[in-house]
Order: sequence, then C-alpha cells, then structure tokens
Amino acid sequence: MANFNLDEISLLNPADPYNRERETFPTFTNEQLKRVSAYGTLENFKVGDILYTRGQRDIDFFVIVKGVIEVTDGTEHRLATLTTNQFTGELTLFNDRTSLATLRICEDSQLIRIQRKKFRRLLTGESELAEMITRAFILRRTAFINHDLAAAMVVGHSKTSDVLRMQQFLRRNGIPVKMVYVESDQKKVIELLDKCSQRLSDLPLVIYGHDQVLKNPSNSELGCALGFTEDVDCEKIYDVVIVGAGPAGLSSAVYAASEGLHTLVIDSFAPGGQAGSSSKIENYMGFPAGISGQALAARAQIQSQKFGARISVPRSAVKLDCDSLPIKLVLENQSVVKSRSLIVATGARYRKLAIENLEKFEGIGIHYAATATEAALCTNEDIAIVGGGNSAGQAAMYLSQRTSHVHLIVRSSSLRKTMSEYLVRRIESSTQITVHLQTEITGLSGDRYLEFVRWKSKDGSEETHAISNMFLMLGAVPNTEWLKECLALDEKGFVVCDQPQSLFETSKRGIYAIGDVRSGSIKRVASAVGEGSVVISAVQSYLSHQPTFAEKNSSVRTSGHPDNIPSIRPTKNSI
Repeated sequence: MANFNLDEISLLNPADPYNRERETFPTFTNEQLKRVSAYGTLENFKVGDILYTRGQRDIDFFVIVKGVIEVTDGTEHRLATLTTNQFTGELTLFNDRTSLATLRICEDSQLIRIQRKKFRRLLTGESELAEMITRAFILRRTAFINHDLAAAMVVGHSKTSDVLRMQQFLRRNGIPVKMVYVESDQKKVIELLDKCSQRLSDLPLVIYGHDQVLKNPSNSELGCALGFTEDVDCEKIYDVVIVGAGPAGLSSAVYAASEGLHTLVIDSFAPGGQAGSSSKIENYMGFPAGISGQALAARAQIQSQKFGARISVPRSAVKLDCDSLPIKLVLENQSVVKSRSLIVATGARYRKLAIENLEKFEGIGIHYAATATEAALCTNEDIAIVGGGNSAGQAAMYLSQRTSHVHLIVRSSSLRKTMSEYLVRRIESSTQITVHLQTEITGLSGDRYLEFVRWKSKDGSEETHAISNMFLMLGAVPNTEWLKECLALDEKGFVVCDQPQSLFETSKRGIYAIGDVRSGSIKRVASAVGEGSVVISAVQSYLSHQPTFAEKNSSVRTSGHPDNIPSIRPTKNSI
C-alpha cells in the first residue's frame, strides 16, 4: 500500500486524490506485472540508492517487484511510500520537464526499469495499463497542486501585478504553487527572508527546492529555472509545428500526434489560450455540469503528450519565413524551428479600454480573466465586469457566487445580441447581478490599487462606485502581427483562408489557420476544437506529396515517431 501524510489530506473530501488510493497508487496484478516486465529490465537496488532527484529530466519508469520506495519533494518531506507491484512517476513522464520529486530506496529492492522510449511503447501497446497509469499520474499531480506539495513558493505583497502574474503563470502551467503574503503571514515571510539572506525590498521572490531563489523573475526565467520550459530541437525538421496552445491548437496536437506525425506546439504563456482563463464552460458537449477552461486545456495537453507531442512554453513566434521548404519559424530568442507544415492557432489577445489609468491598475485591480485566482482577490466585495459576450456572462455567474455584488457594464441595448440565451436567463434571474445597458466606463481612480470606478449611462447620468476589482471581457484582436509579411490577412488582421484544397489553408501552401485567428471563424470553444481536428486531414494530404528531408533529418524519419514508435505515414483522409 502507498502511505502518505494524513495531515495533508482532507478526509471529508471524497474527490481528493489521497482519498482515492486505489486509483492514485494502484497495484498491478501479477498478470499485469508480467506484461509490464516485457518492456523493461530487472534490476537490484540497495537501501539508500537514489532512483532520480527533483529537478532531473528524462527519468525512467519503475515498477516494484519487491521492496519499498520513498517519494519526497527533495527535502525530508515525504509525499508517498510505494511498495510491491506499484509504480513510480507522474505527469513529467509524458513530457521532457523536470521531476517534482526525489525517489529513494528504503530497503533492498528489486525493480523493473522501463526506459522512456519503451515506456512510450508500453502506453501504445497496452491500453488497459495505459489507462491505469494515466489516471494515476493525473491524480498524483492533482494531489500535489491541491495540497501545495513539491510546490514553488511565491513570496510577496498580495494584489501586486508581478505576484499575480507569477501565480497565474505557474497555475496555468500545472505547477504546484504556494502563496505567502506579507499582509497575512508576515512572520513566515521574515523567516523565509532570513533563511534565504534576502530583504523585504527584494520581494517578490520565488523559492524552489533547497536553495533556488529567484527575484521577481520573468515568465521565461521562471519556466527555465523550474524546468518546465522544454528545449526545442532546432536541428530536427518536424512534420507539423502548431503555434498556439488554445483549444484549436491542442486539438490539432492530439490528432496530429495520434496519427504519428512528429508534432511540436509552442505557446507564449500556457496551454488553454483565452479559454484557459474561463471559470466555467457550460455549453461544451459532454460536460453537462460544465468544465473550467483550464481543466479542459490540461486534459488536452496530457492527451497530446501521451501520444508524443512536444509542448514548449513560454515560447513566442516573432517571424515566419514561408518562402522556403522546410518552413522556418523564428522564435523570440532568435532560434529557428523547421517544419514541413505549420498550423497557426494563435487566437487573439484581450481588447482593452481606451481610458486613462488603465495600465496603472492592470494586475492590481484590472483583470482579463475570471478564474479562482482572481476570485480570491475580491471575496465579499462589489465588482464590475465590462462586456456583453459569453465570456462576460460566464464570469458574471461565476463571480456572483463569490462576491457581494456584480455590476455588468454593457454598451449594447440588449444582452441577447451577443450572449447565449441560457446565460441571459441566468443573469436576469440573479439577485447578485445588476446589468447596466448602454453604459460605458469613464474613470478609474485609486492610490496604490484601484479603488473607484465611474461609469456613464446613455441618459448622461454618472455613478461612482467603490470597486477595487474590474474584469474586462471585451473580446479580442488577432495575434497576427508576426504574419503580415507572409500571409494574407483581412482588414481586421485575421488570417484569410480561401484555398480550394482546404477551408483552413492560407495564402501559402502547407500553412493553415484555425480557431479564433482565422477570418470568418465562429468564436466558440467547440468550433475551435472541431477545426483543430479536421485540419489534420488536410495536413496529412499535403504532407503525402511533400519531401521528407530524410537526408537532413534521418533521426526523425528513420525512427518514425520521436520516441521510436513506428510512424504512420500521412495518407489522404486518414482521420
């Protein structure tokens, strides 16, 4: 049986992974153990041996034939104890990120070691075992996140833009994070500063592991230091590179990788795109109780990585050279990624209000997402939401359960012009939401933080309210500046796709656009997911008539899949 610290567990919560021991720490039957052993080698270990350490990449998968393994966060804090017929690992075995845990042998043990490439084969060849392993990995990471285990610690003042930025960045990327605020736990902050030889003026800090201390790191610095920014191999030629990891890009990644295409996804922030910041999506098929955008993105990310797709964040594309084959994509660090085909799924960035003081209060009162992170900042307060689309409606319903009152500011004369009927009905029946139609924000004020919001209605009357958190849900503009020299764009900057070969092919052969960035697309999560899956058929048809560059990329084409799983040759209409 797996043992763990009972003081870390919410015994009253049946959904807690630590209360689902048979799924979180399953035990193989002897018959399953025999099947697993075919993929690995039997090795003996002595008490005190270290299998791998926190921060190590490219770790192997181990199954215990006899013996005991202790799982820690790299300190003396024990996360779990594994024994006979149980297995090691969590989600880092699906990607090239660094391990969150250290594994130590507690007594002389005999283990089956399965190297990473053969572990991929196990997942492909043994569907029953793959399901058991995948579920366990997801639950183990969920337990880490829920209980702040193996976490990065962010120390600083609450309601500051950099602290909020780092918290969002880590959580959106599935990294356990523990927040320590000066306002609520000054004693703890002082202890941490003394231990790290830092001062209050050095805040905010990120403390990770034994001795890693980062002073207000950028997202890129944070990703590299914590080991979840995967390296991009600029020597390889990928079958398909997908720019953007929103619903459309992740859907393409799942289908491309499952078809054996060597697939790379890059994103400038985190998987999920704008949908990843949605508190609840209720009209997505298959989830009658709704699902958060972040949860949906996390599942898609895991699914694509299980099939072998590589996802690298934070990475930004700055230029595209589409006049050569292979296509060349230039990243922000000037490295060049080469690919036989390209899918643009960069979506759109948040639209802002043209109003004085907006930038002053961004991140310290002005928000563009309504997730649990933002909701925690405005508990029992009045808030304002600006916008009349579905994102604004979903945010209003979610935040109305956590705040004192929601003021929904809408320029239009009716919500029904831009919002789904089910949301309109809910908003109209809520006593916690007041809708202000034909109204515009006219002023923002405050000293250190946002304190007051002023708005003006059509009749000319103005109101000022004590509001310290305002959410802007105003739609978006396409992220296509880096494409202007290469692809045809419409008057609003969206990518034009009007080729006879495919609804999604751009003005350049082999380059496709899907989701919100495509001109004429339907701005819905389900539509983006559909486009992401359908476009792979066009990509396969295109690739079947293109050179493989075998002489330049023998490591890819001769081995097939990047993990040596036999590649499925692109064929027309194979999906």
